[in-house]
Amino acid sequence: MRFIKPDINIDIISKRKIAFYISITIILVSFLSLIIHKGPRFGIDFAGGTLVQVKFSSPVSIEDMKSGLDAMGLEKSSVQAFGDKKENEYLIRTDKSVVTDQGLSLRVKKALESAAGNNVEIRRVEMVGPQVGEDLRKKALFAMFYALLFISIYISGRFELKWILSGVMAVSLMSVVYFLSLLDVSIPFLIGVALVITLILFWVLKLKYAMGAIVALMHDVIITVGIFSILDKEFTLPIIAALLTIIGYSLNDTIIVFDRIRENLRKHHKNTLEFIINRSINETLSRTILTSVTTLVVVVSLFVMGGGIIHDFAFAMIVGILTGTYSSIFVASPILLAWQGHGKKK
Repeated sequence: MRFIKPDINIDIISKRKIAFYISITIILVSFLSLIIHKGPRFGIDFAGGTLVQVKFSSPVSIEDMKSGLDAMGLEKSSVQAFGDKKENEYLIRTDKSVVTDQGLSLRVKKALESAAGNNVEIRRVEMVGPQVGEDLRKKALFAMFYALLFISIYISGRFELKWILSGVMAVSLMSVVYFLSLLDVSIPFLIGVALVITLILFWVLKLKYAMGAIVALMHDVIITVGIFSILDKEFTLPIIAALLTIIGYSLNDTIIVFDRIRENLRKHHKNTLEFIINRSINETLSRTILTSVTTLVVVVSLFVMGGGIIHDFAFAMIVGILTGTYSSIFVASPILLAWQGHGKKK
């Protein structure tokens, strides 16, 4: 199926500087939002605490609900409408890790019914201790970091035949990060420094394909996390799953373009690298857009009809698919041109 002509020739590479400025602007805004909000707004999974989902038989006011919670000792609880307004469902969050097997559901039910004068159904109760939440945050960061490193080994081996070099580099970085994590070092800071060192090593060792792929993946993850921060959405375990899925999706798009660049380097070796990259992107443009559109149809359906539980996961996937498609065209491949300029200067 083709809705884009096979001989299309859009001058994408000449617009790479504009694309870079747009990406840098969005990333800076994302970092600014994270600084203002002091990081992502972690959900129960990462921050610890207790979450109770309740459903009323008729509309109630949040003030009445809070007064009932105050009466049972949950003064600092937050109450948020959940799902469709007609369903009269609410999420109650507290930073206290209330033991759920000591009649919590019954006590919440009685307190809310007394305060709101309405029948209450307890839909679910979740409790995560603060230590467990901290451990989950660390494991989530390590999961994304190790995923990026293993991807770098694959890209370097497949496109540059540097399996041993990239493998030794990745194992060394993982070992250093692991042992430093055993000390009293901030894990986010440690992962951030490790990623910067990784990019520097890619440049020094001339792993240009790996660097292009990793920069594009970091671009997608940062923007997705930044948009969640800007919109003040909760960061939970399903969002980590979405980010890892986005990494895989974006990498697949990037590899398709890289494969075509490698083929065209042999076919059109007399042409400039800029011409070859631009031609490769145009030749894979139809496939890229079709894949993105069909995937978006599914994810948007989940977002609209999947209910509140899966709403944020679907939203993260929508943002990730859009940014992943954009980065595979305007970020990953144009980075290869940086080596051309570097080689001329050298």
